[in-house]
Amino acid sequence: QVQLVESGGGLVQPGGSLRLSCVISPSIFSFNVVGWYRQVPGKQRELVASMFMARFRSANYSDSVQGRFTISRDYAKNTVDLQMNSLKPEDTGVYYCNGEQILPSGSKDNYWGQGTQVTVSS
Repeated sequence: QVQLVESGGGLVQPGGSLRLSCVISPSIFSFNVVGWYRQVPGKQRELVASMFMARFRSANYSDSVQGRFTISRDYAKNTVDLQMNSLKPEDTGVYYCNGEQILPSGSKDNYWGQGTQVTVSS
């Protein structure tokens, strides 16, 4: 059974950095695409960054984090990390790791981690 477990959230001052990690079992190749989403109370969950698990595929970022966040994968550790720099109060929210499987039929199955809280505040 596939599982995603996030870690690394916490409280940080504006301008600071955090690194989130998503451990994927049984394997990072359980998914075609892995992404990080952010949710704040009263709003829909929004995509922050995503990338294909295949090699030599580029990453995708939302406009609000482009240039500040970096998503990366580690095949040996089966992890997908999100490095967050120059954090702003508006980056506050619960961050979820998402794994997407693209089935032979073309349909998609999505799996979610439990989420990790990020709070940017002075």
